[in-house]
Amino acid sequence: MKKKVVVPRKFIKPSFVYLIEKKRDGGEFTEDEIRYVVDSILDEEMPEYQLAALAMAIYFQGMSAQETAIFAEEMMLCGEVVDLSKISKPKVDKYSTGGVGDKTSLVLPPLAAACGVVMPTMVGPDEDFVIGDLEKMSIIPGFKADFTIKDFVSQLNRIGCAMVHQAKEIAPVSTSLYNLRKNTATIPSLQLITGSVLSKKLAEGAEGLVVDVKWGNGSFIKDLEQAKQLARSLTRVARSMKRRCVALVTDMNQPLGDTVGTGLELAEAVALLKGEGPEDLQDLVLKLGMEVVRLAGVAGSTLSAKQTVQRHLKDGSALEKFKEMIAAQGGKTDFIDNPEMFTAAKYIRKLPAPKRGYVHTINAGMIARGVQILATDKKGKIDPMVGVSEIKKVGAQVKQGEPLMMIHYNDEARLESALEYLRSAYRLAPKRPATPELIVERVA
Repeated sequence: MKKKVVVPRKFIKPSFVYLIEKKRDGGEFTEDEIRYVVDSILDEEMPEYQLAALAMAIYFQGMSAQETAIFAEEMMLCGEVVDLSKISKPKVDKYSTGGVGDKTSLVLPPLAAACGVVMPTMVGPDEDFVIGDLEKMSIIPGFKADFTIKDFVSQLNRIGCAMVHQAKEIAPVSTSLYNLRKNTATIPSLQLITGSVLSKKLAEGAEGLVVDVKWGNGSFIKDLEQAKQLARSLTRVARSMKRRCVALVTDMNQPLGDTVGTGLELAEAVALLKGEGPEDLQDLVLKLGMEVVRLAGVAGSTLSAKQTVQRHLKDGSALEKFKEMIAAQGGKTDFIDNPEMFTAAKYIRKLPAPKRGYVHTINAGMIARGVQILATDKKGKIDPMVGVSEIKKVGAQVKQGEPLMMIHYNDEARLESALEYLRSAYRLAPKRPATPELIVERVA
């Protein structure tokens, strides 16, 4: 019998209205339809008002894991995919949804490199939360973050880590869609976040990904269940794309570490690289670092992973990698040896506790807002020396008048407005509250 020849069915481009209606009514897009949507965004064929309507339909109706995986893959392939195949070491990146006082993304690239893992870090616009990681690094004189992809790969090959701006060639559709989502109140869409994160991080050459999903009043994800759903979405979709991914859901209902402010946070990151710093920040860096080395295959067991990370923090090799990275990107490393050079505000005053008691709750978002007011001038320029330090955490006992934090500032005129937020951030109570768990859930 003659074998029947199957002729591939030609894809007939649907109207954008049809696609909006289909998703609005809970339908599932085909692979061809998703490819068509991504191509239409890339070629600027879909009018912005229809793209906004489509984003809102996805926000309310969601997408299946298969749809999201196809969407992420197509967005990844619509731009340049960095080829790191000539680098023999394992390549694992880290992504954080962002939170107040989070310095882990400054510490992990050099720490991973010291452990023998290449961490290709390009920072996109959706990774800035209050103070962006590259804003903190820009305090270092001479430090540059605008790299070509060729130079990015070259530095990864030599040093094992780099912190640069996301190249415009990387997942351009994801960037366009993010800019639209900011203006259409669709940022919290779990599927759009998943597609955006995976398309960018995998396009940067990562073989695996460790994600820190933050929830609480100091993060844009306020609901714990939503944070858990995002962690599951990221790991599930990454797996369907044949990539390894681990997500930690972490508490952000108080600042991470003891400082908030550009220079102060950089100084705290340097302390972490010396094996010092506040306990909560040390703990999170350790846990995230352990996930990185295990995902990379550098350490097999939990104990081995812990010992590997601790050793490179204590022996100074992670700090040396940090300096090596800074020097390679044009920065002066003597700033790292003398952190007081980027934390010297004119004035320091305490925020006194209004009464005796225990710190019951902290609104980290209000602290961030207070620091923004202190640091931002009329032209929108940020003062890197300004911020708060020695932050009393939930469960701390304080006497009346004892400092809840120390305020570093240069402008008396902005202080009073900032104090309103900083005072309102604290709630004291007569009984000690339960200590919140920093890591709520691990999803692999």
